[in-house]
Amino acid sequence: MTDYERQLIDLLISTHPAWRYEERNLPGLPRWWAVRYEPLRLDQRKAGARDVLGRTTLHRLARALARHDEILHRNRY
Repeated sequence: MTDYERQLIDLLISTHPAWRYEERNLPGLPRWWAVRYEPLRLDQRKAGARDVLGRTTLHRLARALARHDEILHRNRY
C-alpha cells in the first residue's frame, strides 16, 4: 500500500467509521473492500444497502460508500 493509499484509507475511516477496510489482491476480484461492522436491518437491505462493498480503486470505493450513505439516509425512521 502506498502512502497516498494509506491517506485515503485514513480519510475513509474518519468519514465512514461504520466500515472495516481491506485490500485483497485476488485475480478477478476488486482490490479494495469495505465491510460493515454492524449488520443491516432487513428494510435497509430491501432499499439497496449492502454489508460489503468491493471496488477496483479507493476512489470508486469512496463513491460507493457515499451512495450507500444516501440509501441509508433516505431509509431512516
